[in-house]
Amino acid sequence: MKRLTQYAQGGGCACKIPAGDLERLLGSAEMPLPREPAAELLVGLESGDDAAVVRTQDGTVIISTADFFTPVVDDPYDWGRIAAANALSDVYAMGGRPVVALNLLCWPPDLLPYELASEVLRGGAEVAAQAGCHLAGGHSVIDAEPKYGLAVTGIADPGRLLRNDAGRPGLPLSLTKPLGLGVLNNRHKSTGEVFPHAVETMTRLNADASRAALAAGIRCATDVTGFGLLGHLHKLARASRVTAVIHASAVPVLDGAAQAIREEFVPGGSRRNLDWVAPHLDRGDVPEETLLLLADAQTSGGLLVAGEIPGAPVIGELIEHTGHTIIVRP
Repeated sequence: MKRLTQYAQGGGCACKIPAGDLERLLGSAEMPLPREPAAELLVGLESGDDAAVVRTQDGTVIISTADFFTPVVDDPYDWGRIAAANALSDVYAMGGRPVVALNLLCWPPDLLPYELASEVLRGGAEVAAQAGCHLAGGHSVIDAEPKYGLAVTGIADPGRLLRNDAGRPGLPLSLTKPLGLGVLNNRHKSTGEVFPHAVETMTRLNADASRAALAAGIRCATDVTGFGLLGHLHKLARASRVTAVIHASAVPVLDGAAQAIREEFVPGGSRRNLDWVAPHLDRGDVPEETLLLLADAQTSGGLLVAGEIPGAPVIGELIEHTGHTIIVRP
């Protein structure tokens, strides 16, 4: 079987445009307001949240997002499952339920047979079905690199949204999936080693975690994907005007991830994440290896929740703003 990861420069969410570059890009682009809008924008670009949210004139709250990326694993079926779970996660991170999705497929037919693309689509369809989300068509283009993902529409209760700007001092921070997906995926790309526990983590939906957060009355959350735990936490703390304290020893980590960092299987995206957050970080004497793991570019990672939910370890807390957005302690 052709190794899909060899047909892409990046891999998974590590192939995102760097966070700092993206913010400059969006800041320089004029975004005119619509004339006679059909819906009220509740969540837009301002806080860099996980998805857009609008409320229609009849009160319906709609969540809209899109996410796609280059292969993160060589198995096409697993790649499809991972990409779909990752795209659906943006809706769960907002406290919503996905209702319909569209495939987004870019494919190089001169390099890879369409039979592999069919397996990618089959994997995505299975995860969408598991989520109770209709998969109704989509869009495809010929491209030099294979890419796959979903555009997802969800619904939510306007009084129970999860937002990244709703953090308050005194709230604990919980993380629902372990870190290390970026370095393990990079090792897989470099060596061909397969990590079933990483695939299981990436294909696991964040639906249960989202429902648990809503049931606990939590109102602040985000998912941890391409900008790493530190990157997404920086955005949450900045939007909420608080400081986040992380206890590195409490952060769950996948087996083999620390060794992969020691053996230098660190994606370029993870290093860029750390460079971006570093000016806003009080790292104390925490070693670089630990910081790289905290900044590791995750693909289909877990939810970072300002509150406690069953089964999710508490990794820190929010405090009054100190001048840094994040303090890392051993």
